[in-house]
Amino acid sequence: MNTRFPHAYVLNVMSDDHPGIVSAVSTAIRDLGGNIDAASQTVLGGYFTLIMVISLPQALEPRDLAARVRGPEAAGLQVVARPFRAADVEKPRSGAERFVLTAFGRDKPGIIARFSQCLAGKDINITDLSWTRTNDDFVMISEVEIPAGIEFAMLQADLEQLGREEGFTVKLQHENVFVATNQLRLTTAGTGHRERGTG
Repeated sequence: MNTRFPHAYVLNVMSDDHPGIVSAVSTAIRDLGGNIDAASQTVLGGYFTLIMVISLPQALEPRDLAARVRGPEAAGLQVVARPFRAADVEKPRSGAERFVLTAFGRDKPGIIARFSQCLAGKDINITDLSWTRTNDDFVMISEVEIPAGIEFAMLQADLEQLGREEGFTVKLQHENVFVATNQLRLTTAGTGHRERGTG
């Protein structure tokens, strides 16, 4: 990815969740003359976490940058900074395609380890991962990058077999199919709701 300024860093911010965290962090970066080039933030179980790529016109030591972000306006935050080098982390894999893997079943210890080990053993990279547990019901949604040369039908069969061993229902779809299918479901659900409202 391209950054606005030449000196780029990865920031990881964690805190108990409360209003004003994003404001405090973004204000600290603005006051440094910096730019937020990319970011992802979530709240889980009452804890806030944020990872971002930022760039500055002038270089700073990572620990000094973290201290500035943790300043008085961002008190109580845990902040880690490290240099960002796009060439080190962005290594395009020729012919690789993105798929979405979903799995649901009864929660049990080690289930994430089983699925991730299966994918790692096939040189499949997990680019996004989320899961939820409600009582004993577990749902995992994972975006994966499958290299060229892996036969889809064989991979799907292996994942389904793993699912059967663990008591899980597993589905692997191309990213485009997953997005189109879920957009259609949302559109249909929204239309149905409006039709009921006008009846």
